[in-house]
Amino acid sequence: MAQFDTIRTAAGTRAAQIDEGLRAHMNKVYGTMSVGMLITALAAWAIAGLAVTSDPTNAVAQIGADRYLTSLGGTLFLSPLKWVVMFAPLGFLLFGWGALMRRGSAAAVQLGFFVFAAVMGISMSSIFMIFTPYSITQTFLVTAVAFAGLSLFGYTTKRNLSGMGTFLMMGVIGLLVAMVINLFLQSGPMMLAISAIGLLIFAGLTAFYTQDIKNTYIAHATHGDQEWLNKAAIDGALSLYISFLNMFQFLLMFMGQQE
Repeated sequence: MAQFDTIRTAAGTRAAQIDEGLRAHMNKVYGTMSVGMLITALAAWAIAGLAVTSDPTNAVAQIGADRYLTSLGGTLFLSPLKWVVMFAPLGFLLFGWGALMRRGSAAAVQLGFFVFAAVMGISMSSIFMIFTPYSITQTFLVTAVAFAGLSLFGYTTKRNLSGMGTFLMMGVIGLLVAMVINLFLQSGPMMLAISAIGLLIFAGLTAFYTQDIKNTYIAHATHGDQEWLNKAAIDGALSLYISFLNMFQFLLMFMGQQE
């Protein structure tokens, strides 16, 4: 009986340690994601401020009433460099992130994420030229509330979301193909359809990623590899960061008011 009590006490202590570690792990995930969001917002705002001016002197193009592109704006958004700006984040995810996760230290992975967030901010800076600051802020707040609810659901639900995740990832591939096609078609109705479907896909992925981050930690918590867990937290932060930004951009298509 004493041996059973000892085993039960040890199991309870180990479970408590895992719970405490999980809370710290999730705090690191959300904290890293939040810093990435801040970097993206500051980069987008700064680039937009440098790319747009109300002074027509030396402006390269007019984009609205008393709003002109500076030479920097023309370089980023009118020259062939715009394709680099547009696809650089996707290229990093497809070809750079996996290698960084495998070979880099946790510090290098975190730095890579923050650099990616800055590049994403440059890529997204055009929204400040298209939509009003009020509608951008409003959409961001709505996205934040929706994201919090979806992430909480993913964390607390007892339902296994792994099957849904596989289906949604296939949907992301189809969504990317449709978006590339619409770059050439420039169809408004198709863009609205893409936005609606994309919003649903990344809403589902938010819940899936949150559950996956939680389950991954629980599965590896007893291995004692803190370096790996730190890298896993940053990878999880990146996944949630991407879901949030995509939800925000797709919602902006419906809620955003143009300048």
